[in-house]
Amino acid sequence: MKLANISTVRSLDSASRLRRGLPGGKSLEDWYETIGANGWRLEEFQHYYGNATFDDAGTSAAAQLILRLYVERGDRRFEKALDRAIGFVLAAQFGTGVADGGWPQRFPAYHGSVSRMPWPERRPSWLPDDVTHGMEDGDYTQHVTFNDDVLGENIKFLLMCVSALGRRDLIAPVRRAMECLRRMQQPGPQAGWGLQHLSRAKHGRQAGAPAGARSYEPRALTTHTTQTNIQQLFHYFRLSGDRKYLSRVPEALDWLDSCRLTERQIAENPLLAGRTHPTFVELGTNRARFVHRFGSNIRNGAYYHDYDHRGTLSHYSAGRSVDVEGLRDEYGQLASMTPAEVAKIRARSPLVSDAPIPLPPYFSPRDIQLSDLLRDAPLPLPVVSDAEAAALVAGLGDRDHWLTRLDAVTNPYEGPGARKPYDGKAYMSKNVGDLRDTSPYNPQDPPAEPPYQPREAPLGISSAAYVANMAKLIGYVAQPAG
Repeated sequence: MKLANISTVRSLDSASRLRRGLPGGKSLEDWYETIGANGWRLEEFQHYYGNATFDDAGTSAAAQLILRLYVERGDRRFEKALDRAIGFVLAAQFGTGVADGGWPQRFPAYHGSVSRMPWPERRPSWLPDDVTHGMEDGDYTQHVTFNDDVLGENIKFLLMCVSALGRRDLIAPVRRAMECLRRMQQPGPQAGWGLQHLSRAKHGRQAGAPAGARSYEPRALTTHTTQTNIQQLFHYFRLSGDRKYLSRVPEALDWLDSCRLTERQIAENPLLAGRTHPTFVELGTNRARFVHRFGSNIRNGAYYHDYDHRGTLSHYSAGRSVDVEGLRDEYGQLASMTPAEVAKIRARSPLVSDAPIPLPPYFSPRDIQLSDLLRDAPLPLPVVSDAEAAALVAGLGDRDHWLTRLDAVTNPYEGPGARKPYDGKAYMSKNVGDLRDTSPYNPQDPPAEPPYQPREAPLGISSAAYVANMAKLIGYVAQPAG
């Protein structure tokens, strides 16, 4: 089950030429040209590139499902699709320079990708003169991407293939990816990571430097990404037994301690309640950067960033909850392991074990972590009472799905929004702009601007609720009797 990378690229090129003839291809493009293009906050959906994304585990989760279907059922019909998925992930991996081992957000590269967002000529009178704006490093789809754990999700899929298929040839790409994450950690005292890093030198900045992305993602270090990457290093240590993955964790933890939100920032912005750290931290100064927007839609509005902690976005949190103390405790536990303890856990790793390692039996109860791929790793299931299980079954009725209140709706597409300037602030901290904005929003918490009115959330089918309910039923039937 091997597929040359060049074959993958050729098949992708053929797919691009055939796309318009496929069922749903034209309607997909129409969606991008209407709903996507007018979703003010949906910058990644405003243009149709015809390629694939690793964002939000889009490719990895689908590939994992194909792998599980093939392994579980032994159905050869899934083999070709699985081959193509593996080949695609390998073809997309950067292979040279500082970026070696990482992945871009999208693949294959689309040379018409957007590199800037419009900045309206007519702007509100209250807008400060010293704000920064735009996509600071241009097209972000080809940066080394950590956002939404792109690198971690691809490692997970490849490791699953090592475990379930005996594909020892995939260990080298996994190790290269692990080294990429370690290599991208910035020097102290700002020893963190960004959402993305330059895959090659650009405008006088070195490859590997943190990079900006969407216009509401300024060039900065990001605290939640740093937390995720520290946790990834913990997994790498368990899988490899190599203490180099722990060596610079204390630097990262010290940096996180240095950039916490202040009491004043939290008190003066309700959207920061319960948060410990700013999302974005400026390179060099270590000051928090906050993102805002003006206008009412994508045609008369724009995003900008400055040091003002008030009036931030609701759809992209200005603050994060980072458990630095918990990370320190976990680091201490791992760092204090004896050589014998390290050797014992390493022996259970798919990186060193020649024997197949069964995949976790259930994927619905929670996100699978890399350490869950160790042989005999425990996978706790939810404890569900008889009454809870009965209520779930009763909730189905005679349907094969559950109906639940949907927490997001969209305005229907009625054409592009007006370019006429909007000087107010009603949409500044809401998930949606005026009625021409097709971004999802909570119908119970719309903008305080007519004709919007709070209304009851409609009933519908939620895939998240469906998966959560199935996880509970799985936990119920899997738990020991009595």
